[in-house]
Amino acid sequence: MYLKTKEVRDKFIEYFTRNSHKHVPSSSLVPSSDPSLMFTNAGMVQFKNIFIGLEKPSFKRAVSSQKCVRAGGKHNDLDNVGYTTRHHTFFEMLGNFSFGDYFKEEAIFYAWELLTKDFLIPANKMYVTVHPEDLEALNIWKKLTGFSDDRIIKIKDNFWSMGDTGPCGPCTEIFYDHGEKVFGGLPGTKDEDGDRYIEIWNIVFMEFDQVRGKKVPLPMKSIDTGMGLERIAAVLQGQCDNYATDLFQEIIASVEKLTKVPATDEKKFSHRIIADHLRSSAFLIANGVLPSNEERGYVLRRIMRRGMRHLQQLGTKDPSMHLLLDDLIKITGEKQLVKAKDVIANIMLSEETRFHETLNHSLKVLNEEIKDLKPGGVLSGESAFKLYDTYGMPLDLTMDILREKGLKVDEKGFESKMEEQKQQGKKSWQGSGDEKQESVWFKLQDLPSTKFVGYDTLNASGKIIGIVQDNHTVDSLKPNRDFWIITDQTPFYAESGGQKGDIGQITSESYVLEVTDTQKFLNFHAHLCKPVAIAKDIKVGDGVILEVEGSYRDNIRKNHTATHLLHSALKKVLGTHVMQKGSLVAADRLRFDFNYDKPLSLGQIEQIETQVNGVIIRNLEVKISIMDKDKAEAMGAMMLFGEKYDDKVRVISVGKNDSIELCGGTHVARSGDIGLFKIVSQTSVASGVRRIEAVVGLDALDLVQEQNRNLIEAKGFLEENQKESNKRIVNLENKLLQQSFIFEHKMLKKDDLWVRYLICDSSSKNLKDVVNFCAQKFQDSIVAIICLQDERTSIIGATKGEYNTADFIKKIASGFEGSAGGNAGFAQGGFRQVKEKEIESFLHNV
Repeated sequence: MYLKTKEVRDKFIEYFTRNSHKHVPSSSLVPSSDPSLMFTNAGMVQFKNIFIGLEKPSFKRAVSSQKCVRAGGKHNDLDNVGYTTRHHTFFEMLGNFSFGDYFKEEAIFYAWELLTKDFLIPANKMYVTVHPEDLEALNIWKKLTGFSDDRIIKIKDNFWSMGDTGPCGPCTEIFYDHGEKVFGGLPGTKDEDGDRYIEIWNIVFMEFDQVRGKKVPLPMKSIDTGMGLERIAAVLQGQCDNYATDLFQEIIASVEKLTKVPATDEKKFSHRIIADHLRSSAFLIANGVLPSNEERGYVLRRIMRRGMRHLQQLGTKDPSMHLLLDDLIKITGEKQLVKAKDVIANIMLSEETRFHETLNHSLKVLNEEIKDLKPGGVLSGESAFKLYDTYGMPLDLTMDILREKGLKVDEKGFESKMEEQKQQGKKSWQGSGDEKQESVWFKLQDLPSTKFVGYDTLNASGKIIGIVQDNHTVDSLKPNRDFWIITDQTPFYAESGGQKGDIGQITSESYVLEVTDTQKFLNFHAHLCKPVAIAKDIKVGDGVILEVEGSYRDNIRKNHTATHLLHSALKKVLGTHVMQKGSLVAADRLRFDFNYDKPLSLGQIEQIETQVNGVIIRNLEVKISIMDKDKAEAMGAMMLFGEKYDDKVRVISVGKNDSIELCGGTHVARSGDIGLFKIVSQTSVASGVRRIEAVVGLDALDLVQEQNRNLIEAKGFLEENQKESNKRIVNLENKLLQQSFIFEHKMLKKDDLWVRYLICDSSSKNLKDVVNFCAQKFQDSIVAIICLQDERTSIIGATKGEYNTADFIKKIASGFEGSAGGNAGFAQGGFRQVKEKEIESFLHNV
């Protein structure tokens, strides 16, 4: 039976929904419930809390087609992608799940029936594996299929666990035989890594809990299965190569059209890499990941730059990856790519432009490092690390380039240098203690969920159902320091979605407690309390009155609704590609992080303020509605990319089209309640991410009045003696910088040359006097001041010794695609925006 990839997915989901499974949409590629994972890498990730008993689902059976990425951490397929027939960075995992409902017999039956009856795969083309001790599964297979012992293979490794502790159990796998034309052996043989026999389905029987090295039977036995969509599509299309399926062939055809290079011979590997990396890059960005030099962002950058490098290999001269996006969207038909199209295209173009700027210089350095290596030679780990650390070239990209030249990299040496750097970074790290603090809450997981009534009232009665102090649960206490109280219901909003938790009071006939914070742990609200007046012990079971501080909540409401208006204004002023990257809603301010690759101009800031204040002045109604997620999406409600939402969502809308956003926070009744909106500052918090801080209401009025006073005072001061004032200011700045250099500069020695340098963010226009002063004081060295600014970095140096300042300054500037000029005694120059870490690394390696 020939089925297109989309038809395979649809048929799988239809089969299991027909068999009473709830279709659960794919969750985000960024796991929300498992901080140990870099990316969602399996279908069971979104159900992890159900499997370990922290969540109670409304369904017993589920089916999903989960989008996954394996390109970082333990599950890293990046180096193999494009060169094998079945490795991908991005793939979909089809899966069916049972939470304490059916078990081995039904799970095996469903898999076999779907494969043989619905997909019409001949039984004689399949083999199965079981754990040697799982005789139950073995007998079920024999009874169902009539297979002889040679088709049911016992494999010791057929056992799955979530980690050192937690649910685990044996598994059974189904293999498909591609036939004698393909090399490979059966599972358990020396040729098992060949492509003839491929695993198409894995069924895990979660029946044990691993505790202190022992396997204890679970009270709720569950099923977790996984079948790679790309693999089963290849089988059903008569292919033994995932890249030969309809989905990849259509993407590869687009690459051929763009590059005018056919996907044949050695060039086919570049086409495959581009097709795979285009998919993973687009979906990761749509899920809120941005390219950077850290964690998830760095993995995305590696994937993007590897794909971009192979586009260059096929002859493209200008940034091109974003030009493939329209075709990818048409081929996949994915709604989230349609919604995030502008964001993805903008980020791809920006990243590839930056990559083109740095690659040529990096290649020059690499070619210099390998010029004396012969075929089969090995680039040192130290050199590979320098390319990564100083020039931003990922290791896998270096390996790709060297592979083309018949060379290798000392990977162990690279990892050693990487570990050395990590250890240096950890020297001052003492740990946060969060793990110990959070472990106490799991002891309370059987408590009933706290009912939140704070949307409708600021006062409520409740009953204490839990008390925690010093990371221990207690039934009663007479406190003399802070502790946590959990109640059965509360009007206190717990910190969530960027909104800070409420403050207020909890009282009874015997005590008065000040609530200084409210947090959500698992399914209950915890109130951080400070004793005010205590006559008797506080006990679990006590009845109490909970009262939120009204003025605090009012200010939170104003800032939260203003945050929504700011989000909407940013999209209107800067473009629809703007995407929220984080936020803080406090009583005295708001903070909003968003993707944008350059500082906002004064004109843009004024436009944003005008847009927000225009909505405030119109005093529009703020409507709060509960509706189906699909309906909210159809209305154009803003959703955070990568966020997981329930079927029913809470929609906050201001006016008709001024702002529509999904949100669980608290808001004003009308936009006019905000009063006034004023931006305090804008800064860069990461590569391609800007931050706006703002205030509202009386806080905004205070800021405007303060700025007005300062302007009036400054005007009078300048009118009095403008030239003298400017001179004094410059002299004062220079003296401060001189003192900073004397007490804070760093030193390094290069052969017989001593260099003293200071990295700062000064914007002073007259640094020549400063470096000359410092050079006079330190005549044994070259002195240099490096000023890091938003868009450009400047460098200035001088010496009174027997050194050549111009040569040194030029070498640094050229290392970052810049230029410099001067003479032996004095030189200055400039180059692109860089981070302090890059400068430090370059200075020590130059």
